[in-house]
Amino acid sequence: MGLEALIIAILIGLFAGVIGGLCGIGGSIVMLPALGLVFGYKLLDGSPDPQRSAHHVYMAAAMIVNVVIAFASSSQHKKANANAPGVVAKALPSMILGIILGVLVSNSFDGKVPKLALAGFLVLAAAWTAFSAVRKLPDPPPDGVCATWARLGPIALGTGFLAGFLGIGGGIVLVPLLQLIPRVPLKSSIAASASVMRISSIIGAGLKLATLPTLALAVEQPVLRAVSLGGAMAIGGVLGAMLGAKLTHRLPLRELRLVVAVVLAVAAAKLAGWI
Repeated sequence: MGLEALIIAILIGLFAGVIGGLCGIGGSIVMLPALGLVFGYKLLDGSPDPQRSAHHVYMAAAMIVNVVIAFASSSQHKKANANAPGVVAKALPSMILGIILGVLVSNSFDGKVPKLALAGFLVLAAAWTAFSAVRKLPDPPPDGVCATWARLGPIALGTGFLAGFLGIGGGIVLVPLLQLIPRVPLKSSIAASASVMRISSIIGAGLKLATLPTLALAVEQPVLRAVSLGGAMAIGGVLGAMLGAKLTHRLPLRELRLVVAVVLAVAAAKLAGWI
């Protein structure tokens, strides 16, 4: 990867980290559209790739960043002792199974399928971001947690599948579901999500990278390309997340969330080819 591409990837990670830190959304749903828009989908001869096979490489790159972000954030939550007892242990096995299934299923499709699925997910993410700007979920009381297998297993399995199929971290899905179903308070939900993804993201990223050579991709050295992009974005992502966390207490978050919702909606439309 050339110097120009390296700088661009760092800037993409930086922007994604800032947005994620400000609005509590996963960096992947910013990074993946940006990678597609900036680096595009081309065949080896430079002509447009109708199958969008490079999207699998972009997914692997974003999943590498998810590992770095999950480790960084879970360490901070551990220091704050924010985890709810029993949540991580019961959610983790299902999350791991889900992310493995999601990666394997995504590998069975051309890149255009998970790309379009991501566009649909971005529409939902935009709607959720706008909703959270206007109205927050009521925070369950700490003594009302119902961390049973029946409640945690299905939501972790579904979140893991989405994470593997779309190449996202999954926190934007898991955190509100933990609040709604097992009634985990917001801070503990965020901490539990980060702790679960600390393990599941490694497995998901490793599996995606390991299987890239088995896919018929119009990309030279897809593993090296994914690692290069992911490493560069991780540098920007960590710096951006730190900056976003600081700006959270200084900027009008309601208006920012609404702006981000519009940006996500536009990115979804662009990915889907609507604009």
